[in-house]
Amino acid sequence: MAQAYSPGLTVTDSIILKKDRILPLRGTVKVKKGAKVKAENVVAETLLPGKVVPFNLAHKLGVPPELVMQYVKVKAGQNIKKGDLLAETKGIFGMFKAAAKSPIDGEIENISAHTGQMLLREPRIPVQVKAFIDGLVVDVIEEEGVIIENKSAYIQGIFGLGGETIGEIKIIAKSPEEIITPEQVDSSCEGKLIVSGAMISLAIINKAKEMGVKGIITGGIDDHDIKKLLGYNIGVAITGHEKIGLTILVTEGFGKIKMANKTYDLLKQFDGKRASMHGKTQIRAGVMRPEIIIPIEFDESELKVEEAKMATLEIGTTVRIIRQPNFGKLATITALPEELTQVESETWVRIMDAQLDETGKKVTLPRANVEVIED
Repeated sequence: MAQAYSPGLTVTDSIILKKDRILPLRGTVKVKKGAKVKAENVVAETLLPGKVVPFNLAHKLGVPPELVMQYVKVKAGQNIKKGDLLAETKGIFGMFKAAAKSPIDGEIENISAHTGQMLLREPRIPVQVKAFIDGLVVDVIEEEGVIIENKSAYIQGIFGLGGETIGEIKIIAKSPEEIITPEQVDSSCEGKLIVSGAMISLAIINKAKEMGVKGIITGGIDDHDIKKLLGYNIGVAITGHEKIGLTILVTEGFGKIKMANKTYDLLKQFDGKRASMHGKTQIRAGVMRPEIIIPIEFDESELKVEEAKMATLEIGTTVRIIRQPNFGKLATITALPEELTQVESETWVRIMDAQLDETGKKVTLPRANVEVIED
């Protein structure tokens, strides 16, 4: 049987997942190997250095830089509060003293006898890394983080916005092609990951934020609405760090695109179940896709992670078309001719024959114009 490799998105009701949960700087790991954790549990924490604040002691005291050290009342590494005395001159007969007080809470980073400058550092910033998924801690990286595994239903999206969040899945759309209205997003959606059908509008996003929705899962989204939401055009950098009040995951693409039946049916199967979700997307080197992770019961003996397999094109494989005129549609491969074929651009490429799932229409496509929908 003819085969070829292609990028793909995974949509499955059962997969063994492995997630690295790593600190940005060395810190403290809070759990032990073998521990069972919930998504909300803190597994590691550290303190990031605060902002450095230059403070000109010589200017404040009105003395030459080389004389500053004899008036300093603190030392490097000392913790300070706003208003604490940093340095003070002797004055004349004990009068007319010049004093310098701390403008911030923090600590003394450095005192220079050559420049008369003192560097202050604002308080350290606590950073906590949570498990993000329910699972088992299978490895601990000392002072850095942990590796967590679980068994889950799993959906990869094609694009997303916003960071990690956790909530119950709530189906709003009655079918994968339905376009919901803002009125359907009400107080019952608070704290939920709501599932739309073919598309969401900016009005729905704003209503969802107002109702306290944690995440939106949709087939399509208008790129003009994204620009209005963010205030700028999305480029090719990593998304997922936007402060928009919720997380958005797009399963199919831009515009009005029906959510794939398989994706919608899987979400409907787990309606009311708790899930983890993020919108991190990167399409350059080190591809990253937004994810929905729905933990399911597992036995520890099941956590045997196999080597990831490349997605393949073969007869019977379901693919998503990623070029016009059938952009976003799902199709099933019916043939994979070996010979090169000349296409409209007059280039010679390998093609595939496929049948559109929605209409049954037969089409011929360059193999590079599809991505595999992995099981």
